[in-house]
Amino acid sequence: MSIQGKANLLMVIVTMFWGLSYTFMVMGLETLAVFNVVALRCIIAFFAAGIIFYKRMIKVDTKTLKYAAIQGLLLFTVFVLSLFGLETTSVSNAGFILSLTVVLVPIFSSFVERKLPSRAVSFAIVCTMIGITVLTAQGSFTFQKGDILIAIAALCYSIYLLLNSTFTRSVESISYGIYQLGFAGLYALILTVLFESPTLPNTTASWIAILGLGIICSAFCFVGQTVAQQYTSATHTGLIFSLEPIFAAMFAMMFIGEGITIKLLVGGSFILIGNLVAQLEHLHGLRFIKKHEHEKAVQ
Repeated sequence: MSIQGKANLLMVIVTMFWGLSYTFMVMGLETLAVFNVVALRCIIAFFAAGIIFYKRMIKVDTKTLKYAAIQGLLLFTVFVLSLFGLETTSVSNAGFILSLTVVLVPIFSSFVERKLPSRAVSFAIVCTMIGITVLTAQGSFTFQKGDILIAIAALCYSIYLLLNSTFTRSVESISYGIYQLGFAGLYALILTVLFESPTLPNTTASWIAILGLGIICSAFCFVGQTVAQQYTSATHTGLIFSLEPIFAAMFAMMFIGEGITIKLLVGGSFILIGNLVAQLEHLHGLRFIKKHEHEKAVQ
């Protein structure tokens, strides 16, 4: 398997645990407040990963800390918005709406490159918006507050992914990924002290949720994602992340009893079709360019 193939496989595993994180977040919210959950999640992750990679942590430079502080703020925002969103929407809805990142990444890339989105990306946008409307619109054609918050989280996460692809090329990736979690935990801890009462989990289920979020879904996933993104593209990452809502719905059904509805199947299908069209069109374009360059080199 090539290095990029291994990186993509790692991203699939990361995506599976990201899907599981929604279930853990719902379990954590049963006994803990939002900022408290984020603080515990990120601080546990920071120390769990930091103990393993402490030699890299102590060699950190100013640029790494600066980039980690920026990304930590975006992560903190994504986590907080997701948790507030999950208070009024389902895990399955949240997973599909957050997968907006798959379409938003190529849209933002088009703006950066100062060109209009391709027809495939435009088609993907239409499919995605239809899917989100089917998933989230109520009888009065209004949207739940949670759905809107998750959509804003998707916007923030898209920016995070694009910045990550740039930042990881100029810093030591492991310490950079761990310090992101440290900064996110610090921001959350400050807000926990200001607006909530800092507490520890007091049930077995909440301990499982917080440790799962901290060690598996954060320490492992963010370090793994940061390393993998050095060897694969943002577009490959976006394509793999399109699997996240499927994992989210599957784990929600297995562990917290969420059902699969017609709205979920129809709306989710539109979103997945849009995601796949946007990403596969881009990958086809890359292959065409490489083939053209190879033919020119042979001539």
